[in-house]
Parts: sequence; structure tokens; C-alpha cells
Amino acid sequence: MPFRFGRTVDSPFPEGYSQAGPAAEALGERGGLLAENDMNLPNSLTVLRIFFVPLLVVVLLTRQPNLNVWGLPFHFEVWGVLILLVAAATDVMDGYLARKRREITTLGILLDPIADKLLISAAFISLVQMGLVPAWMVVLIIGREFIVVGLREIASIEGLVIPASALGKTKMVLQVLAGTVVILAAKHPGLKTLGMALLWLVVLSAVASAMHYFQMFWSQINTRVQQRRGEVLIVKQEEKPQDVLTR
Repeated sequence: MPFRFGRTVDSPFPEGYSQAGPAAEALGERGGLLAENDMNLPNSLTVLRIFFVPLLVVVLLTRQPNLNVWGLPFHFEVWGVLILLVAAATDVMDGYLARKRREITTLGILLDPIADKLLISAAFISLVQMGLVPAWMVVLIIGREFIVVGLREIASIEGLVIPASALGKTKMVLQVLAGTVVILAAKHPGLKTLGMALLWLVVLSAVASAMHYFQMFWSQINTRVQQRRGEVLIVKQEEKPQDVLTR
């Protein structure tokens, strides 16, 4: 069974794997886009993002290291923000390089959304443990990810593609911004109000994008169901013997 390149992710930029689905499937059949070497530079960046996840969790939960570099304080919140931003940068670069270098691979399409969800989930769960983020907000944010993954999985089984939406990309950007501000708020309480405002925007965008994905999913599935019902009716009509009117 051939692999279907219909999976998409909420990359904040259009040059990511989020736009690779239809193009990869169309060009891949002609051998014009898919690379043979799985461990290329874009995929290496994706794997690097996965390795950043445990590092970020350790820094946030241990609140270490706290160093002075050339007289400047580099406490754990600064390291946490740097790790989060560098990891987010790899999310932008891996998709851009994959398309520019024509190195879109099956491994990259599979790993990219996993790396994104691991990074965001680990960051927000750690912030809940630190008492910086309400747990119910994180439940909604991560729950949205599971919903979208489930809808896309069902759609892919039916041979359908749910494209990444502008709401999903906006949510991804807001998540990184909110995570950055909330981490800094651990040592700078004056940022708590801004951090909470960004968290509300993340929650609202997560709920809105989940509803939008469900609407796209339902419209495609409903169309497919109606087509199947029509085909079944046609088959039944062909198999049904002609009625003979008798008086």
C-alpha cells in the first residue's frame, strides 16, 4: 500500500511541511520532489527539535542553570526561552529547506508534526507543574491537537486531505509567544498579565481552529458518504429486476 502524503501540520510559515501534502503526492509520483535520503538536513533539524524537548523540560522543572556570563545574569528562564525559540526556528527552517532543496521525505512528513506536538505539549505541561499556567488551559490546547490528529487520520483513511488553516498557523505562533512570555514571567512577575492575555488568545485560537478543522472534515466526509450512498442506490437499481405491470 503506497504511503499517502496527505498529512499536514500547523507550521507558522507557508514554506513548511504543512504545504507539502498535495505537492509531494503529485510530484512524488514523477520522482521530482521526494528525496531518497531520509536523514538529510531538514530531517536532522526536525530530530534536533525532538532532542530539545527533554532539555527544555529539565531546565524548566529544575530551574537550572543560573549563571553569570560576563557579569550578565543568565538564569534558567533565559535558557528556557532560548531553547524554545531555537526549537521553533528549526520548525521554520526544516520545512523551508525541504522544499527549497527538494528533500521532502516520508520520514520528514511523519516526524515534523510529532516534533511540534512534543515541543508544545512538554513546554506547557512543564509550565503547569511550575504553577505558571492553569491546567484547564493546557488541557484545551493539547486536547485540540489530539482532535485534529484524529480527524486527519480518519480523513487519510478515506483518501481525503485536510489542509492546514490560517487559524492553525496563527495558533502555533501564539503558542511560542505565550510560552516565551510565561517562562520569562517566572522571574519577572510584571509579565504575568501579558502572558495570561497571550494564553487566552492561544486557547481561543485552539478552539476556533478545532471547530474549523471539524467543519472541513465534516464537509469532505459528508460529500464522500453521499457519493457512496448514490453508488449503492445505482447498483441496487441495476440489480433490481424490471417491474412488469399486469392488469
